[in-house]
Amino acid sequence: MTKSDYEKNSISLPGAVAMGTGVMIGAGIFALTGQIAELAGPLFPLSFVVGAIVTAFSAYTYIKMSNAYPSAGGIGMILKKAYGPTTVAAGAALLMTLSMVINESLVARTFGTYTLQALGGDPDSVLVPVLGVGLIVFAYLVNASGTRSVGLLSIVMAVLKVGGIALFGAAGLWASGISFEATGGGLGATSFVASVALSILAFKGFTTITNSGAEVTDPHRNVSRAIIWSIAICVVVYMLVAFAVGSSLPLDRIVAAKDYALAEAAQPALGQTGFYLTVALALVATASGLIASVFAVSRMLAMLTDMKMIPHSHFGMPGTIKDHTLVYTVVIAGFLTVFFDLSRIASLGAFFYLVMDMIIHFGVFRHLREEIGAKGWVLLTAIGLDAVVLAAFAAMKWQSDPLIVLVGIVGMVLVFLFVGIFLSRNPVRKGDHDHP
Repeated sequence: MTKSDYEKNSISLPGAVAMGTGVMIGAGIFALTGQIAELAGPLFPLSFVVGAIVTAFSAYTYIKMSNAYPSAGGIGMILKKAYGPTTVAAGAALLMTLSMVINESLVARTFGTYTLQALGGDPDSVLVPVLGVGLIVFAYLVNASGTRSVGLLSIVMAVLKVGGIALFGAAGLWASGISFEATGGGLGATSFVASVALSILAFKGFTTITNSGAEVTDPHRNVSRAIIWSIAICVVVYMLVAFAVGSSLPLDRIVAAKDYALAEAAQPALGQTGFYLTVALALVATASGLIASVFAVSRMLAMLTDMKMIPHSHFGMPGTIKDHTLVYTVVIAGFLTVFFDLSRIASLGAFFYLVMDMIIHFGVFRHLREEIGAKGWVLLTAIGLDAVVLAAFAAMKWQSDPLIVLVGIVGMVLVFLFVGIFLSRNPVRKGDHDHP
């Protein structure tokens, strides 16, 4: 099969913003709020602000590159421009892809956890991964139906979700009399900085927009607008919700219910009706987030395949490369959903994403900053912030769960080894390297 088929102008500016917020809010609020509170203590709302600042420096690189070279490959295109068709470019692109697939399994497990909360089940039940895999299959079916249905569904669900969650935050604050209950605890400066790694995960969904660049209308202007709007919307929503949760529950209860913190916070603040509405919001948020993420990852894998930077096998399946990469995406996400818990999934995603992000900034700084008119100090600041956060997070995880640090390191080594062997046996010709 030859090139993948991309639909130009199939995603409007509101659709792109909805896609970005869809991925971000699906993971950020429902899956990560309690885990961030566990590390940051009573300062957990501030962790979202710091995460947004670090993300803003990161987004600068993606915005500059997307304005100059909008592409359906997004991050794959940036890495190819910076490093050429090399092991570094292909390995970092695969790290990004894997971090997004890891995020999908995080969201899928969150869906399962909140569903069981509504049904009064055990959040540690085997039904959590079963429900999560069910959602992944649903996301596959929606994506297989075509690009326009993804865009339309993203807009509808994003409006419901952002409005509903903002209302939850405002109602929670009003019901609690705006008194912050989550005081005490906290593990110091290193732990707070480590929490920012998870906060960054709550914002990294903006890269979904980058990966769909060639399909956005007027991409040279709208990709950057969509990224800025989606990050800004999420900062407001995250702060509202963080303060609402902190006003409703003491810190120890937030940490104890870290996998379903919003549902736990809704009951005392808003009663039983509020609890069920919050669970319903969680299900909408996680479902739309997963659909948008599966859409972006399958496009990125297809683009890397088109550029001959990763191997591809049809495994006897009919259809285009894009159809096949959609299947690969949901199979890997399903595997992770079954075998990893929320905390480990989030940690692995943070490791892969931060390393990939630093590789991108460094490549653009070294090879492209003059070509795209980027300021060197902004790129270096982005690298420095990522490095500080990654070091603190790795140090904290090494103390509490060294196995996941080792899994992360081995995983990254295997990724670069895998693409290195593939590219040495299948060198990329100039024509493949210059894919539009």
